[in-house]
Order: sequence, then structure tokens, then C-alpha cells
Amino acid sequence: MDKSDPDTAAPLSVAALYRFARFEDCASLRAPLERLCREHGVRGTLLLAPEGINGTIAGPHAGIAQVLDAIRALPDCADVDVKLSTASSMPFHRMKVRLKREIVTMGVPDIDPRTIVGTYVEPQDWNKLISDPGTIVIDTRNDYEVALGTFEGAIDPKTSTFRDFPDWFRKERDRLLGEGTAPKVAMFCTGGIRCEKSTAFLKQEGVEDVYHLKGGILKYLETIPQENSLWQGECFVFDQRVAIGHGLVEGSHTLCHACRCPLSAEDRASPLHEEGVSCPACYAERTDEQRASYRERQRQEALAAARGQVHVGAVLVEPGNEGAD
Repeated sequence: MDKSDPDTAAPLSVAALYRFARFEDCASLRAPLERLCREHGVRGTLLLAPEGINGTIAGPHAGIAQVLDAIRALPDCADVDVKLSTASSMPFHRMKVRLKREIVTMGVPDIDPRTIVGTYVEPQDWNKLISDPGTIVIDTRNDYEVALGTFEGAIDPKTSTFRDFPDWFRKERDRLLGEGTAPKVAMFCTGGIRCEKSTAFLKQEGVEDVYHLKGGILKYLETIPQENSLWQGECFVFDQRVAIGHGLVEGSHTLCHACRCPLSAEDRASPLHEEGVSCPACYAERTDEQRASYRERQRQEALAAARGQVHVGAVLVEPGNEGAD
């Protein structure tokens, strides 16, 4: 088998994509896009908002290509940002196209990355930038994502949603930027969309020397050989693969279907872990009654799987809206 050929290396393509564009009538785009995805066996989630499109979808290589062609034909989407990887099995159970106010939820009015944004840094130039003592590096992702992996020396805001980032920065601004010559600020996220907004936000707040990793962690892991990498750990992704590593290969983490937290091998070995029922992160936060309900759901899912079906109560990872990420 030729593993250099994506059609033989893995049966499915996974496309993480976004584009900030001006959509005058999102509702008119929804049904045709969802119908096209279903016709080509594509599943996942696409988000449409007046500011553009965002999502993660998976399907046969040819089907993904057809859907991406249709997205590129949307207004101002010819240059949509796409990160392609592969999966050995379908990472999504359903196909959804949703209408939203924002394609990534920050909650700050008048942020428009099409008109103001930080300086893009190519993956091959990223190591030099973040190794500069005059640069502070900020991970804009959620706390549970950072726990799986991050860049060496990066600041973790410990935010639970991207909506928390603006308040965190405003509170920490003086400590981060100090007095005198301000440092360069380099930010990164999974695919780049959060950094589009976070750098636009910092520019709007009057910070000038702002940079972000073009294509996000996914492009870095795809582009930079592991022996030259400053990335440590795995990268959380919003689908059933849970995490990926260098070369965009599937990682070692799984998902707790009770609380959606990623689980390491150590977590799975804990006496507090029960498949589909509890994990060390959520055991103390759930009642015995809740765990009994999860246990029954897990039993029903196992029975459905044995019949080759997907149980309607299956808990899914919500892809696409990086951390709504």
C-alpha cells in the first residue's frame, strides 16, 4: 500500500476550514450546502454567519473535494483556509449546517479581521519568532485544549471559552506588556481562526506589534518535522479523533462522553474512569443518578453498535466553532 497516496493511506479526508467573508443572506446558503454534503457522504458541522464560514467536515476524498469547490464558489471564499488531514473511520455522526451570529464566538462588537488583523507568520518562521526573548507567546485556546499540548514557553490564559479571552487580556495587559518598549505578541490557536479575531482585538485595543501563526497548530504540525518542532504534546481537535500529533496523525487521547474532556492513558487507568460514565475530571461533579443515566446510555450505545447502528443519544463532539470554542 502506498501511504504517500491519500486515497490508499486512509479512506476519509477531514477538512478544517474557515473564511472571514461578507455574507448578505446566510439563510439562503444553508440548505444547498447541507444538501450537497449529504449527497457526497460528507458529515460534520459548518457554521454560517454574516462574517463568513467555519467548520470541520469529513468524508470520501472526492466528496470533500466537491464540497470545497462549492465553498470556494461562495462570495469572497475563493481563498478559504483549509487544513486537510485523514481519518481511518468517520469522526462525525451527522451533517449540520448552522446559522450563527459569529463563526467563532468572541462577543466583542465591531471586530472585523478582514480590515484589521495581526501579521501572519508562516510555520517555517514561527520557531524564530517565539524563540526571540522580545516576544511573548499566548495560547488563545481553551484550558482543556492547552492541557494536551502547547508551544514551549507559551502563556496559558486558562480560559474555558474564547469569549473569556478579551476580559483576560484587559485584566492582564499591564503585566504582559509592561512599561517602556512593548514586546512583540505572538498568538496561536488550532486552525488560525481564533487568532484572526484575537489579533484583530489586540490591534483594536491599541497593541501594534501583533503576530499569529498562519494556518494554526494544524499547519505547523503538518509542515514542521518533529525533530525541528517546538510543539510539545498533542493537539486537541473538535471531532471524534480527539487529538492529533506531528504529521497530523491521530493521537493517543480519547474522550469522556460524560463531560467531553480529553482523556490520557493515565486518566483511563484511574479508578474514577468508567467508559461513557465518568472520568477523573467529572466524577466529583456528577451525582450517582446522573452516572446511572450515563451507564444506561452507554449500554444502549453498545447494543446499537453491535447492530451496526448509531444510537440517537450518542454524545458528540461539536466540531467547527473552534472553542465556542
